[in-house]
Amino acid sequence: MAAAKDRPLSPHLTIWKWGPHMLVSILHRITGGALTVVGLVLLTWWLMSVADGPGAYANLTDWASHWAGLVILIGVTWAFFQHLFSGVRHLMMDSGQGFEITANKKGAMLTIIASIAATAAIWAYVLGVRQ
Repeated sequence: MAAAKDRPLSPHLTIWKWGPHMLVSILHRITGGALTVVGLVLLTWWLMSVADGPGAYANLTDWASHWAGLVILIGVTWAFFQHLFSGVRHLMMDSGQGFEITANKKGAMLTIIASIAATAAIWAYVLGVRQ
């Protein structure tokens, strides 16, 4: 019987150096799932409250105005922008751009910064209009 040869290790998180490009890739999957589940629940709740009348819609707006509702809505907004900008980044990479490691990391950081900035801008406007 032949002696067992050393086989190469499969790449995993303990071998790869962690970076923003890995974070954005993982966040893209997580935000896609969150938008599917949480976004669909919120959309269904909103549509049902509109169909049920002013009382049901008032209950929805009361919930959305509460601090916990605002946290969830801000989180869904951030997830939307993170998923959107990450998708644009992946689309650019699919066209062959941004594969160099420095460009890839800069694109990943830009994705994170842009999603936070867009979320902050939207909610500054929404909360500013409410007051």
